[in-house]
Amino acid sequence: VDVVARCGKCVGAIGLVGGQVVDIQSEGKSDVTLDTLQWIHEHKTAALLEFSIVGGAILGGATEDEVKRLSKFSMNIGLAFQIIDDILDVTADSATLGKTAGKDLLVDKATYPKLMGLEKSKERAEQLIKEAKEQLEPWGDKAGP
Repeated sequence: VDVVARCGKCVGAIGLVGGQVVDIQSEGKSDVTLDTLQWIHEHKTAALLEFSIVGGAILGGATEDEVKRLSKFSMNIGLAFQIIDDILDVTADSATLGKTAGKDLLVDKATYPKLMGLEKSKERAEQLIKEAKEQLEPWGDKAGP
């Protein structure tokens, strides 16, 4: 039952749908804050990843502490993924990406590089990855690929 409720939350108005609505509404606006951008990606990319990881953990018998750790791990990885995706959109070419490079700029989308700059975005992604890995330390080598 917990996993089904989490799935509903993940895809509903306070999850993917809500994140997408705010994302679309933010296009072309100059007053989008870093907090708003983080909210968008916590409710889209990170939420989907969190449900996938935490849902599997719950079904696999994870303890409450393990679920909390995996939730923090997945949220950090989800945000880091999005920041890196934003960075690549302005630094890589379409052939490398496998999608149109620079499309975020074309629609004046709020991105981490736009709000924080390229270097600070890279630093933030690295910090999120470091914090995510720390959540996996209790599992040791079992948490490796």
